[in-house]
Amino acid sequence: MKRYAFLAVLLSFIGTGAFAQSDENAIKKTVNNLFTGMKNGDSTLARSAFAKDFIMQTIVNKNGSTAVRTEKLDGFIKFIGSPHKEKFDERIVFTKILIDGPLASVWTDYGFYVDEKFSHCGVNSFQLVKGDKGWQIVYLIDTRRKDACKI
Repeated sequence: MKRYAFLAVLLSFIGTGAFAQSDENAIKKTVNNLFTGMKNGDSTLARSAFAKDFIMQTIVNKNGSTAVRTEKLDGFIKFIGSPHKEKFDERIVFTKILIDGPLASVWTDYGFYVDEKFSHCGVNSFQLVKGDKGWQIVYLIDTRRKDACKI
């Protein structure tokens, strides 16, 4: 009987790991849809990554002073979808993904390139929620700098 109880506990851990891996892959797909859309000028694909009440902020440093600037999603999506000859290529590395039920926190290092020319780097911090449309980004904040880049 103890053997069956141990087996049941073991199988539940294996099943939980499989769900976590499935969620992690879906989360990565959502985040990658944003950057693939941005690189290809596909505003529909980029917008699909975001929840309705999405908030986007960036940390800016000017003259030694740090501030947080909030940006509008519609303006960002319009920028992505507007015709332009350059490719905006944000290359990311998934550093950490934490999941608790329908909430995920994702940390990515990135390097941003216009065509093949380096522009800046930093870190993205995403908050995602799993709802009727799957995983969607509800909050994004990033840092931006020109040196000490990991990518």
